[in-house]
Amino acid sequence: MSLRVENLTKRFHPDLPPVVQEVSFSLERGEVFALLGPSGCGKTTTLRLIAGFEHPDAGAIYVDGQAITHLPPERRGIGFVFQDYALFPHLTVEQNVAFGLRGMSAKARRERAMEVLQMVGMTVFKDRKPSELSGGQQQRVALARAIAPGPKVVLLDEPFSSLDAGLRQATRDEVRHLLKASGIASVLVTHDQEEALSFADRLGVMRSGRLEQIGTPEEVYERPSTPFVAQFLGRTNLLPGEARGLEATTALGKLALASGAVGPVMLSLRPEHLRLEMGGEAEVLAREFKGHDLTYRVRLAGREYLVHEASGSAFRPGDRVHIRVVAKAVVVGQHEHPSPEVSVFSVPRPER
Repeated sequence: MSLRVENLTKRFHPDLPPVVQEVSFSLERGEVFALLGPSGCGKTTTLRLIAGFEHPDAGAIYVDGQAITHLPPERRGIGFVFQDYALFPHLTVEQNVAFGLRGMSAKARRERAMEVLQMVGMTVFKDRKPSELSGGQQQRVALARAIAPGPKVVLLDEPFSSLDAGLRQATRDEVRHLLKASGIASVLVTHDQEEALSFADRLGVMRSGRLEQIGTPEEVYERPSTPFVAQFLGRTNLLPGEARGLEATTALGKLALASGAVGPVMLSLRPEHLRLEMGGEAEVLAREFKGHDLTYRVRLAGREYLVHEASGSAFRPGDRVHIRVVAKAVVVGQHEHPSPEVSVFSVPRPER
């Protein structure tokens, strides 16, 4: 394992709940892992504990099997890419990258700096100052500086949040490619679900200091284990049901279940797992055009549902429709009220 975190716990005040509570996960060499969650859930504090900027109250951190829990940051073999890049404004690109290289001759430092700048495609800008670079270029310099000393792990704290939407996707793809090419394990902290799903090999969803679920993007999206995970990792419909084995009785009729259960349950159905047909007891309340598809808000028996349809769908507000389920529902817990932190079918807007 390149990185192993065991039961990390951190309090900033003895009278307050932990901001990080018994967090555990591990990474293989070259693996990209994302910590995803809303503002204040403890994900950045977890990153700072791994980096050594904060000290845990309990738990342990290992890099390549060596305990580093009590080592200073500079001895941990970990690179860090800050949200604001933290480049030195008075130094050139080359000098910024060479800054963290210790125990090397001036010639060796220059050669290593140019080697990683070539890796990130920034050698032509080696004599520029950070203020003369675009946001995406600064991001690549910050990554080059982080990997120049040859760390075993790189930590990235919301590194794409300051980029505009168009540049964010391209930079994200470049950074992932570079991390994979270098073979360095990495941990990305983000509140952006799309970013986590597209960037990470595996992800962990955090809430109130705890990891609620860990898995591949596909596993966590398609098989959320709690209502919070289902809601935070994309739009979903939560509805109660009475389960009997692999089937549940709900307001949408009898539904097939992805896993067996008995008794009152809360179920998750993604909007793309529902279809509309003309004629029925449900009413279309709203229509949201998105170019490649449409999202409908539909009411049935006092409960509202989101339904995704292909572009060109002809349903309009006021139409009477039937809601057809085209996938197995996922059991996300016992029948209870949805989390007050998010609405039934929408993702919260995290604070910046």
